[in-house]
Amino acid sequence: MNNTNENYGEDKRKFLSDFKSALQFITILPSGKNSHFSPSGMIRFFPIIGLVIGSLLIVFDLIASVFFYEGVVVLLDLIFLVVITGAFHLDGVGDTADGIFSHRSREKALLIMKDSRTGMMGLVAVVCTLAVKFAGIYSVKASCSGTTVMLLFLIIPAYARSSMIFGIKFLNYGREKGTGHDFFTRELEFKDFIWLCIPVIISVFTGYKFIIINFSFGLMVFAILFFYKKKMNCITGDMLGAMTEVIEALLFVVAGMTLF
Repeated sequence: MNNTNENYGEDKRKFLSDFKSALQFITILPSGKNSHFSPSGMIRFFPIIGLVIGSLLIVFDLIASVFFYEGVVVLLDLIFLVVITGAFHLDGVGDTADGIFSHRSREKALLIMKDSRTGMMGLVAVVCTLAVKFAGIYSVKASCSGTTVMLLFLIIPAYARSSMIFGIKFLNYGREKGTGHDFFTRELEFKDFIWLCIPVIISVFTGYKFIIINFSFGLMVFAILFFYKKKMNCITGDMLGAMTEVIEALLFVVAGMTLF
């Protein structure tokens, strides 16, 4: 009995530790003092952290809507998504664009990505990503009912962060050392994808958009990983971040499509 209780207590502590690690890694939200950083353990919680971000986005949007007109609210929503992640993924967009589109060898491209300076291609990629995301958020708010907007705001950040799990699962890490190296220390299992079921289930309540969102998400993940495989034959932390931002922006766009 004591061993059972001890094991339960240990599992609970690990669960909370892994969740806090994911929160600390992806957002600027406080995760408590003396939080143990667990890279390989946090991976399964990426969808949950996305749901946390989405929940806060809903609250922020509702408050902002009281004081500002629609265009300003959309801009503030966009800034909120940048701020709450500390522009962490956006930095990956710039670095990835600078490296991949440099038309250099794989080794040289990886070195360029490691450079903290952002080049012209990276700047263009960041601006375009933000512009697409702005347009996507605006189209969602303009074409959907209030309830559907909240559902989409909740699940799209979760889908976007879930994409990183697929990148870690299906591509090898491209560096001997780096920010993302510890995520690739073990082979991911089915249980690492289990929390993705939550946004998928919630998406059912968006009506026909359920089909659009899930089909688009699968297609986007496949297309980006195929591109990474063909171009670099690997993935890095920057490339994971870039995939997150691009998928989030594009999902807002497709979610705002009006078919009927």
